[in-house]
Amino acid sequence: MFGICNLAIVPLRGEASDRSEMTSQVLFGEHFKILEETPKWSRIEMGFDGYNGWIDNKQFRTISESDYNKLQAAAPVLNADLIEYVTGNDNQLLPIPIGSAITFLGDPALNTENFAFEGLKASGVTSKQQLIDTAFMYLNSPYLWGGKTPFGLDCSGFVQMVYKLNGYAMLRDASQQATQGEALSFIEESEPGDLAFFDNEEGRIIHVGIIMEDNYIIHAHGKVRIDRLDHLGIYNVDTKRHSHKLRVIKKII
Repeated sequence: MFGICNLAIVPLRGEASDRSEMTSQVLFGEHFKILEETPKWSRIEMGFDGYNGWIDNKQFRTISESDYNKLQAAAPVLNADLIEYVTGNDNQLLPIPIGSAITFLGDPALNTENFAFEGLKASGVTSKQQLIDTAFMYLNSPYLWGGKTPFGLDCSGFVQMVYKLNGYAMLRDASQQATQGEALSFIEESEPGDLAFFDNEEGRIIHVGIIMEDNYIIHAHGKVRIDRLDHLGIYNVDTKRHSHKLRVIKKII
């Protein structure tokens, strides 16, 4: 069994319950495998990053295996505006956030709701310099555990979406993202667009941010904000103290 999200933003939960923690989100047009099914819930595996979780059966529609494979093989096409609309049957409007997948809209067999999109599209691979411009689009977005949109997102969701909009595939959680790319020895070796990872007292990676020029970093902590980065970690410009302890810097591109 396979599915595609036909709503704007759907919670992906740790367990099959509305009361369960939201671990991520499924955005409009994102496709997935259905691993397990109950009368009300399905456990899915996202096609883009392999992330697992539970989704309400009322919040997606099923597609065929061949359609899933077609989407897996296709180059992603995404909404590049902070918020845009698709029109469906009877000209009903559906708002979709930046990063929503509109790859399927050109295929009548997949686009059964006859969705139409006239906004700005993102596709293909951009230059590394473009990452910072994309990151600024999320500035001041509130922190939300499991979130992936400007209406609320977590640190790794922020990084994943910025990279995705520029044609690069990142895993979902900060600890997973820390396994990608090439480690750098010093901050001085880094470039804008590289990633800095931070750990807790147990040595577990718990935070990630995108390095900017002149030892600044943009990251999601309370909101998407800009702070200083030094050899100790993130120095919060508001509290005048370090908020995160630096573990490693990774060059992804």
